Amino acid sequence: MAMSESALNQVKSSGAPLAAHAATLPPDNANGYCAFQAGSFEFRRDEYFARIAWPGGSHVMPIDYFLRALMRDVAWGFFYGTVNFDGVFGTTNHYGEVTMYAGLYNESFRKAGRDFSERFPSDTLMGAFKAMIGNWTNEGYDPFAAPMETGTPWGRKKGANDKAVERLRVTARRMVGLPGDTPVRTDETGYPVNRMFQDVPQDQPRVEVEPGFENDVGAFNLFGYLSRSDVTWNPSVCSVVGDSLFCPTSEEFILPVDHGNDRCEWFIVLSDKVVWDVKDKETGKNRARVIMQAGDVACMPADIRHTGYADKRAMLLVWENGSPKIPELIARGEAPIVSVQF
Repeated sequence: MAMSESALNQVKSSGAPLAAHAATLPPDNANGYCAFQAGSFEFRRDEYFARIAWPGGSHVMPIDYFLRALMRDVAWGFFYGTVNFDGVFGTTNHYGEVTMYAGLYNESFRKAGRDFSERFPSDTLMGAFKAMIGNWTNEGYDPFAAPMETGTPWGRKKGANDKAVERLRVTARRMVGLPGDTPVRTDETGYPVNRMFQDVPQDQPRVEVEPGFENDVGAFNLFGYLSRSDVTWNPSVCSVVGDSLFCPTSEEFILPVDHGNDRCEWFIVLSDKVVWDVKDKETGKNRARVIMQAGDVACMPADIRHTGYADKRAMLLVWENGSPKIPELIARGEAPIVSVQF
């Protein structure tokens, strides 16, 4: 049983009151972690699992999967469209408000009438999520890092890693390296070359600027910049022209969410290989597998969800149209869900 786009929009804008309540509960005696409430949802963790409950239902996720997904949702500000933590739980961004759901994009849950969702002011849910990622992340574990580059999330509560979970996402206003903007990464600023990119040249382009244009002309070595990325699967805004955003990132292991698009999204693989599993956004049914080598270009449609795999750290350029008008235009049929009609 598929849910149409118009039906989903009705669910998401039903006019129901916003769930504005969020709370942190005291730590339990067994494992030492706090529990969290957001609206009708309750979150608890133990040594191995995140446990989510809502009226009439519950769900369990391995804690490493949950923390990696939660970290992206926090860092991305709920991102564009839908962030599926797995096939059951996730969030949908309405840009100022956000829906948290269980089973809304799962065909079996909807058939059984067991899906559940609540809509929150974005700041309310973000506050709860930030508190959760801070309390549930132990010392030595970085949910943004590749598994071989960090400790483990397992076990009872032991310290914290605020430096990792409070890391700011790179969001250049114009372009990396321009005066007053996000700086180029160097050893001195705490960004050494990653173990997988030791062969990437680090020389920077020479730019000779006419007097008076020093603040308006610049260039940087994008490959060198990406070779120094200390995170994986975290697109950072490195250049901006109007609503056009270039968001390069380095990829290793698995994209820890199924991203449900609310607009077309372009991918350009710059090195090595990335494999994508593409599914229907509403039902989760498989639609395609896309294997991209260096130099390949693909456009993900607005009606799918996708996750990616990279066995060797790869460089990926994500090109986004950041206009907030696009989801509404698509819902009204005034913008396409694919980039090209053949």
